[in-house]
Amino acid sequence: MPFNGLHMGLGNIAKLSNAKTRSITAENVYGEKGRGGMAEVSDAPQADVEKIGQKWDGPNQCARDLGQTWKVRPCITIPAGDTTTIMDVNGPGCIQHIWITVNAKRYRDLILRLYWDGEKAPSVETPLGDFFCNGFNTRVNVLALPINVNPSGGFNCYFPMPFRKHAKITVENRAPEDATGFFYAINYALTEVGGDEAYFHAQFRRANPLPYKADYVIVDGIRGKGHFVGTYMAWQQNNKGWWGEGEIKFFMDGDTVFPTICGTGTEDYFGGAWCFGQTYSAPFLGYPLGGSEGKPGTRHGLYRFHIMDPIRFESDLKVTMQALGWRSETRYLPLQDDISSVAYWYQAEPHRPFPEFPDRDALEVI
Repeated sequence: MPFNGLHMGLGNIAKLSNAKTRSITAENVYGEKGRGGMAEVSDAPQADVEKIGQKWDGPNQCARDLGQTWKVRPCITIPAGDTTTIMDVNGPGCIQHIWITVNAKRYRDLILRLYWDGEKAPSVETPLGDFFCNGFNTRVNVLALPINVNPSGGFNCYFPMPFRKHAKITVENRAPEDATGFFYAINYALTEVGGDEAYFHAQFRRANPLPYKADYVIVDGIRGKGHFVGTYMAWQQNNKGWWGEGEIKFFMDGDTVFPTICGTGTEDYFGGAWCFGQTYSAPFLGYPLGGSEGKPGTRHGLYRFHIMDPIRFESDLKVTMQALGWRSETRYLPLQDDISSVAYWYQAEPHRPFPEFPDRDALEVI
């Protein structure tokens, strides 16, 4: 792949570039050159912190003997019921890595949103945990290439996210308590963006329970040209027995009743076979959360990233997954499980507004 200034892989790591590397943290909220670690042990907030609108937690007493440059503001607090901006920069550029960690009990309460080039409707809208393949408020290690989760709760995203004019990232806290100890780092490059670079999108959905004989909709209503690059599913079974006979279906470019792509089974789509039997996590697909198949209430986490095999569409896309188990006399049983998902894709803007985001009760893990 020719080097275009955005995507640095091992194949082109030696190539020189005019891109300028920047990093946003609580120690440098705009990622500006030569302005990291400037917080002082003071009751007065930094001007940049006031400008971006983040909460100032007061002097960090751990640094009281050492002062400025000595880890004075390594993290932030996201107030209850508030939305906090963690990135607000002008382009052109490309986000290359996002790292976040916070208490696992907030995985569904913190809503991550990303906006490109001044758009009003977000291109990414999903609970924080689900975006990083960690639904159910339970930390699970993930060894995938674009999403990596490490002990003890280090969330990493390596999906490249180009923007031409502006990039904004916010985190909403829907919990009744402040989310303290929110650590983050957003590494990006200021660089030219090619005309063929699409914008990153991610959308969350949940059906609890899935209506009888209904296919679970992972995403629908995508319009425009692009390519689908991943699926994460958080799946709680409500019946005993095997739950994964259902087929993945990709309806694209005018498909109606019958899709262009139809899979052979749930575990097959996620790279496994014959009811899994054990958990695993691999670069492009995995089943990192599971166990004792057959018991009602068992929770499963599954991901597949179409990095080597993107699903390309010209005008529209809908993706569904059947929920299918077994009943008596070796007959299929349409399941009514609790299923959540995140769809990841790239497309040319503008995108259609997402469905109304669920309220806190509709997101709750019970």
